[in-house]
Amino acid sequence: MKVIILAGGGGTRLFPLSRKCMPKQFLAIDQDKTLLAETIERFKNLVKPEDIVIVTNQEYIHHVKSELALCGASEAHIVVETEPRNTAPAIALAAQYCLDELGCAKDEVMFISTSDHIIRPVVVFQNAVTKAAEFASKGNFVTFGVKPTKPETGFGYIEAGEDLHGAYKTSAFKEKPDLETAKAYLAKGNYYWNSGLFAFRVDVYQNEIRQYAPDIHKELKATYAETAANFSNMPNISIDYAVAEKSKLGVTIPLNLYWNDVGSWDAIYDVLDKDDFGNALQGDCLPIDCSNSLMLGQSRLIAGIGLDNIMVVETSDVILVAQKGESQKVKDLVDILKARGRKEATEHTTMYFPWGSATSLGGGRGYKMKRLVINSGEGLATRMHYHRSVHWIVTQGTAEVTIGDAVQMLHSNESVFIPMTTKYGLQNPGKMSLVVIEVENGEYLEDDDVVLLKQ
Repeated sequence: MKVIILAGGGGTRLFPLSRKCMPKQFLAIDQDKTLLAETIERFKNLVKPEDIVIVTNQEYIHHVKSELALCGASEAHIVVETEPRNTAPAIALAAQYCLDELGCAKDEVMFISTSDHIIRPVVVFQNAVTKAAEFASKGNFVTFGVKPTKPETGFGYIEAGEDLHGAYKTSAFKEKPDLETAKAYLAKGNYYWNSGLFAFRVDVYQNEIRQYAPDIHKELKATYAETAANFSNMPNISIDYAVAEKSKLGVTIPLNLYWNDVGSWDAIYDVLDKDDFGNALQGDCLPIDCSNSLMLGQSRLIAGIGLDNIMVVETSDVILVAQKGESQKVKDLVDILKARGRKEATEHTTMYFPWGSATSLGGGRGYKMKRLVINSGEGLATRMHYHRSVHWIVTQGTAEVTIGDAVQMLHSNESVFIPMTTKYGLQNPGKMSLVVIEVENGEYLEDDDVVLLKQ
């Protein structure tokens, strides 16, 4: 069995914590590990790391590699989408990778997993995955249905039909219902939440997309490399709409465990521990006469007085305040910010790169300040600016600075000035992280004034 983990999404429903530059799969919600790390470790007792394929995009490769290293799963494979194309094309690309690059047989089972859900207990889930693989090996198109605990209107549903002894024939997929319909589903007892988890053989998936999603199938070429090159030509469509809702091979396996898609701040409230008054608190929080509220802080004190059913989420640049039950509208807020050209919609004050991170420390007319953290053995590519000068102050580690053709070493509490139109580079030759305070001065400080040069 090959495990395909889909980790290319850039969800915004957990704004301001989750943004395009750092979506929720790379966040730690209620544990020290990120959701992606939890996902990877969920499968480590079932398959070897080299049997795991993670599908992501170019922007997140360094995040994925970092998580794999922390999980001891660096042998896992990474498949890169050239453009976001939703789950059906992503799975088709992964299937082609399994055939051509991993030498899988066409009847190899693929288990398709999200990368940003909370599922517990793990042992119960692993037993269900084993059962799913058994049904999938017989040619079935298997999905997991989560036993509903309430009339939820935020999830799609699966109607279960004929009893197959441990599973059910899939009768139908249902769109997100209104409250009365959700109550009716719950009362009938044969409706399950659609988990977004699937299992099927490689050949079954390819045959199903040939029949139901020909616009995807026609872009599958003789080799993985050719298919990857044509990936942007595939339609943007989910596996649910493309195949699952139409397939005659559907089988649903019930999941009787805790499952949370972490799709909203209300879902976050649900998973976090509560105090005696029903408050979920993370960070430096001081509630007085508050009840049933969420307070989540990162960089400062959150003090609440007399709050009931309120959500407060604080980051270094945004404070979100909302009524519980209204968190589905966070996406609308992000759309408004994007329309206004606000960087907060997509960027954090700390941005992560393959070489390290850069944290904005503020700025004003004619200047910007950043804190750069350069990982051991990494550095900034050679560059220059037409409209700004740069001043670096080393606060930790050793910096190898190239200015023009001259190379010098800087240590803690030492600094250097780089004039406009001068090529320069920065490397960390040491064993510890290099920390540099960067001050940029000039009349134009936008990103397109960064001219990367070949070394």
